[in-house]
Parts: sequence; structure tokens; C-alpha cells
Amino acid sequence: MGQDQTKQQIEKGLQLYQSNQTEKALHVWMKVLEKSADLMGRFRVLGCLVTAHSEMGRYKDMLKFAVVQIDTARELEDADFLLESYLNLARSNEKLCEFHKTISYCKTCLGLPGTRAGAQLGGQVSLSMGNAFLGLSLFQKALESFEKALRYAHNNDDAMLECRVCCSLGSFYAQVKDYEKALFFPCKAAELVSDYGKGWSLKYRAMSQYHMAVAYRLLGHLGSAMECCEQSMKIALQHGDRPLQALCLLCFADIHRSRGDLETAFPRYDSAMSIMTEIGNRLGQVQVLLGVAKCWIARKALDKALDAIEKAQDLAEEVGNKLSQLKLHCLSESIYRSKGLQRELRAHVVRFHECVEETELYCGLCGESIGERNSRLQALPCSHIFHLRCLQRNGTRSCPNCRRSSMKPGFV
Repeated sequence: MGQDQTKQQIEKGLQLYQSNQTEKALHVWMKVLEKSADLMGRFRVLGCLVTAHSEMGRYKDMLKFAVVQIDTARELEDADFLLESYLNLARSNEKLCEFHKTISYCKTCLGLPGTRAGAQLGGQVSLSMGNAFLGLSLFQKALESFEKALRYAHNNDDAMLECRVCCSLGSFYAQVKDYEKALFFPCKAAELVSDYGKGWSLKYRAMSQYHMAVAYRLLGHLGSAMECCEQSMKIALQHGDRPLQALCLLCFADIHRSRGDLETAFPRYDSAMSIMTEIGNRLGQVQVLLGVAKCWIARKALDKALDAIEKAQDLAEEVGNKLSQLKLHCLSESIYRSKGLQRELRAHVVRFHECVEETELYCGLCGESIGERNSRLQALPCSHIFHLRCLQRNGTRSCPNCRRSSMKPGFV
């Protein structure tokens, strides 16, 4: 297959993909991969296969094609192609919740010599790194990366990247429980889709609607949460977006649980878990099991709750998500307190406080935990987070957390 024919077949695949004929598009692209000797064409078609498998939730296949793409980039001896392929490798690992590997590949991207693609892809590298840091509950580093990605987006007028970063910031603030910001950022993403997204994939609208649904639920606006989640699910079903379908099912389940409708919540959690397991989203599985455990606690079925918590704890430790571990220890603590089992209670209290220290989820001014309840937060330029009320009350010329860090003795 020659260069011109390769190009034609790639375009044919793109047209099929954009008209939701995904399997036909994959068939065309795989034929190009088998028959074409054109390295540039092979590189491009591998990028198409990486993106398609990402959106379908076939993350192991996504990773496989990303690895082949790196080999092709090396054959081409082009730093731009190498940067793009390492970014795809980082994203593949991010989707599989291999967050340490994601960070490592992102650092490889940032360490490559200056490339033409650097300005275009640097923001996407920072976004992927931020998502990985958030997956590990390293909140200061996550925020630093997201802000860096936003600067790239603004400097390059990249509204698409800004939209994706806003959705990640929505997730960030939902986790640290500043629900006003958790809603503000996906609303901003929705505005960007409305203003600039005429030629964008509908997945951007669906993504912003999903994150709005999560924030509305946390704020207790369950009707708005359901409406946004339904809009997101509709698009996800139209486009065969399995990862987003799983997230929407989880959100539906959480909404029903918030309404006290556990009979409806349980099957939604089961459906979400089925897809999360199929695609390999282990962090998603943890969130499902957390919701299931809360349902069992509401039903006073404490042994079933503990069973769900134990499974979730294993997964959370596997992926390294400290915030989930913290929440699970907190739930275990309440169960063992009600059972009057002091030894188990003490063990979970100790681990809970260790997780708080490891995530630095406390205000450096008042010493209270951040993320315990809905509070308005403010990040300083160093990306350390404080209660807004504490900064307004006390004021600060320099970050108390950074100042304390610099005073620690440097033992070798």
C-alpha cells in the first residue's frame, strides 16, 4: 500500500469513525497497519487506533498500540513523533490507573529536546500528569500541573484543552470538598463547548455535563444532577463511550442513594461495576464499592459493608489512591465503633490520621482537616490549599506549609 492509498484509507476510517461506525473504522485502520510500508502513515493510523480504543474503554489495546507507535517514532527518528507517542503511552497508563508510570512517561515527554509539537502537546502532558497526581491524592502537585496546563491552553488559544482541564479541576475540587468550585469549573467547560465547540466531538459536552452532575449531587441539587447525568449518558450511549457510561451509572447510583432510594441504587452500582471491571478502571471500582458500602451501612448490614470496604481497600492500595483509603478507614472506624471492637477501631483511627498527613489534607493556618466537609478553599501560588476564611482572617505573605517545610532539619 503506497503513501497516497494509505492516506486515503486513514481518511476513510476517520469518516466512518465520526459517523459512529466504529468497528468498520477499526477494520479499515487495521488493514492499513497490516499492508502499508509508509512509516508516516503507520504512525498516524496508530494514533487513530490509540484514540479510538481510549474512547471505547479498551485500555489494554490502547496501551498495545501506543507501544508500537513509540517503535515507529524511533524508526522515523523524529522528536515530535516521539513526544506524541510517549504522551499516548502516558495516557494509556493513566486510563489503567498506573499513575506512577503515567508520571514517569510525562517526565520523559518534558525531558525531550525542544520540538515543534512541544508547545501544542505540552499542555496535554501537564494535564495527564495532573490527573495522575490526583489519582495518587497528591493534591498540591496535581494543582500545579493543572495550572500549568491552563497556561498552555491560554497561551496557545486552545479552548479544547482548557475544557478538559476545567473538567479535571472540577474533579479536583469535588475531592477536596469545595463544591462551589467543583461546579464552577465544569460550568466553565460547558461554556467553552457552547462558544467554541461547533466542530468538536460531542464527548466534550458529555464530559462537562457529567462533572456538573457530580457537583450538583454533592451540593444536594439532585434534580439538576439527574438532568445533567441523563444528558451525558445519552451522548455516551450514542457514541459507544463505555468509560463515560460507567461514570454516569455510578453518578445515577449516588443520586438514588442520596435520595434514600437504595433499591434503585444497588442495580446501578452493579452495572457501573460491571463496566469498570471490563475496562480496567480500578479507581472507578473503588468509588462503586464506597457507594455500595454506604448503602449497606444505611441498611444496618454492617458485615456486608465491611466486605465491600475490604475489597475497595485492596484496590485503593493497589492504585495508590490515598483519599479513597482515608474515606474507607473513616467508614471502618464508624462501623467498629458501633460494634464496640476497640482494637480494630484504634487501627483504623491510626491509618486515617496517617492518610491525612500523607495527603496534606489540613489547613496550615487553623490545623483543621480539608475535605471533611464542604468549605470554600483558596490555593496560594505554591498550590498549597487553605480555608478561604483562614486566609481572610489571618492574611499571609508567605505559605505557612512551605515555611515549615524549609525549616525541617536536613538529615541524610
